[in-house]
Amino acid sequence: MIDKDEVKDSIIGVARQIFCKFGFRKTTMDEIAQAVRKGKSSIYYYFSSKEDIFQAVVEKEAALLNSALMKAISEADDPREKLKSYVLVRMRTISELANFYNAIKSEYLSHLEFIDQIRMKYDKNEIQVVEDILRKGVENNEFCIEDTSLAAIAIVTALKGMEIPMFWEKDAEEGIEQRLDSLINFLFYGIIKR
Repeated sequence: MIDKDEVKDSIIGVARQIFCKFGFRKTTMDEIAQAVRKGKSSIYYYFSSKEDIFQAVVEKEAALLNSALMKAISEADDPREKLKSYVLVRMRTISELANFYNAIKSEYLSHLEFIDQIRMKYDKNEIQVVEDILRKGVENNEFCIEDTSLAAIAIVTALKGMEIPMFWEKDAEEGIEQRLDSLINFLFYGIIKR
């Protein structure tokens, strides 16, 4: 007997690749059905529309990002290492999750109702995770931050500003590593000579 969840996961996995290759607009249900080796009506049994499949893909990638970040944070010992791991893993992982990135950044996809919900949830969660790391660093007397909430917003904003060049550069991995190291040094040591 075929497990319904397995079939849905299979469709989502294949759709991730197709959406990544062609984008949301150019991807068709026929292409997804053909790649999964099922009839289009079978796809409609599991998902009501292309938008429904795309939502499942974006939510899957958001879960993958969150899982990678939580793992990186849990493996680090102190708040400095947690923040450094968070920044590095976030940027590396988000570059691998093109559908999620396009969903939260593309204005073209704004008409999809679930996009704004995902954007708000992602932003709120990211700021909270960074703020928790900063707060723990303050408690451990490792960070000197007056307003951890404002600092978290500033860090998240800086990370978002680094995303676009990361996707445009041919040698993005090398360039982004240097930028991330500079950002981390700035976060830890500031710009004022002591």
